[in-house]
Amino acid sequence: MLQMKQPLQNLNQSQKTALAGVFVLLFPILYPNLFSPLGRASPSLFSEWNAPRPRHLSLLQGALDRQISIRQQVELWSPLADQGWKPCTESYRGASLPEKSEGFLQVFLDGGLNQQRMGICDAVAVAKIMNVTLVIPRLEVNTVWQDSSSFTDIFDLDHFISVLKDEVRIVRELPIQYAWSTRDYYATGIRATRIKTAPVHASAEWYLENVLPIIQSYGIAAVAPFSHRLAFDNLPESIQRLRCKVNFEALNFVPHIRELGDALVHRLRNPPSSSQTSGTMDPTDRINTIVKAGAGKFAVLHLRFDKDMAAHSGCDFEGGKAEKLALAKYRQVIWQGRVLNSQFTDEELRNKGRCPLTPEEIGLLLSALGFSNNTRLYLASHQVYGGEARISTLRKLFPGIENKKSLASAEELADVQGKASLMAAVDYYVSMKSDIFISASPGNMHNALLAHRAYLNLKTIRPNMILLGQVFVNKSLDWSEFEGAVMNGHKNRQGQLRLRKQKQSIYTYPAPDCMCKVA
Repeated sequence: MLQMKQPLQNLNQSQKTALAGVFVLLFPILYPNLFSPLGRASPSLFSEWNAPRPRHLSLLQGALDRQISIRQQVELWSPLADQGWKPCTESYRGASLPEKSEGFLQVFLDGGLNQQRMGICDAVAVAKIMNVTLVIPRLEVNTVWQDSSSFTDIFDLDHFISVLKDEVRIVRELPIQYAWSTRDYYATGIRATRIKTAPVHASAEWYLENVLPIIQSYGIAAVAPFSHRLAFDNLPESIQRLRCKVNFEALNFVPHIRELGDALVHRLRNPPSSSQTSGTMDPTDRINTIVKAGAGKFAVLHLRFDKDMAAHSGCDFEGGKAEKLALAKYRQVIWQGRVLNSQFTDEELRNKGRCPLTPEEIGLLLSALGFSNNTRLYLASHQVYGGEARISTLRKLFPGIENKKSLASAEELADVQGKASLMAAVDYYVSMKSDIFISASPGNMHNALLAHRAYLNLKTIRPNMILLGQVFVNKSLDWSEFEGAVMNGHKNRQGQLRLRKQKQSIYTYPAPDCMCKVA
């Protein structure tokens, strides 16, 4: 009897083991939200089971104990000196409009707010090149954030048309005879009036040779996809300046976004306890001078650390095995194995500057640059991977962190809540009003604001990603060595104008195409 029970017991144990294995394999399928491979907008619950701990404890303690230099504070908050360049689009006026338009141009724009902004500028330029009438660009539903905001939800259309009325013909809607030319029409089959083959960075000649004849034949053409479909080089000066005129003068946000942004800026510059510093007020002249240097001022930090970026970087952020599993699953599903950085080790990626800065690391950078712990710091970010646990170290360094939700009421945010493009527009507006802007990692918003603030000679700090990757890998550095390396590596990265080079984007470097030397 005992001999018969033993094999049965072994068989049951094997079955249990097999069933357990099957359950582990099926777990991500049965409960995908725990891994959230398809939801870019929300952090993985799995990663939050193991809250990330500080990676740089020694530097963190040094940052908390640091002594602030008066000279450093004064230099940090001082406006940029005149660099000898000024915008020259205001005085510029291109060739007058011909009496007759060649037809109508439609474009359909993918991407987030800043990518769409670049597409709008290019669309105006292409319409000017071909002497056609531009239909207000159609903004596609954002596949990442599922935002269906239209052009008129974000931008002031009357202002847009008014500023450009002498440059390009623009219409809100197509005439009735072209009412058939809709996005749905082009989505249901191959159409003679849709151009799908526009090359990335196409020349002006390409549009004149390939798109204009279609418009002349049918009266209309739709270019989709359109993002990045106009070259940065070998274009007439008038077209380059027109692109900047659209970007910096014609694209104003709608009034309710500007009003909300102004309210946030006012609250950042006039906090309820503006006369107090965190902790006990030190009565010495040194502390009073430091406080005065930053009084009424604020910085904007674009904390670009979402799940999409963390996964695509191929880097390890020490969130434990659960986070590694969640990121690996995300890469497999979203990027389908196309994460080229995965062939390098984490240390190699960091030494090459390819890893996005975590909230902890950007906090250490700000501390080393001279931002005091009572700095008014506005977070411009839609979602941080890892949630509040990931931001906790940054909050420890800068207790005065604010964002839209901490500064505005639910009623004030009602018109933008849940709409990523409108939320990003508010952040863009506040960023343009800030004394200093810094983005944790390069990207479309970083580039857009770098250009816009350079155009107006406003201070923007560009993190030296290669330097920072190398110093954060070096665990032997003490605070004074780290601070010295950061200061030396960012002397010329605080708003100094950089001239655009061949193939570089005019939407990142507006000079010299759209700016003139002051005589």
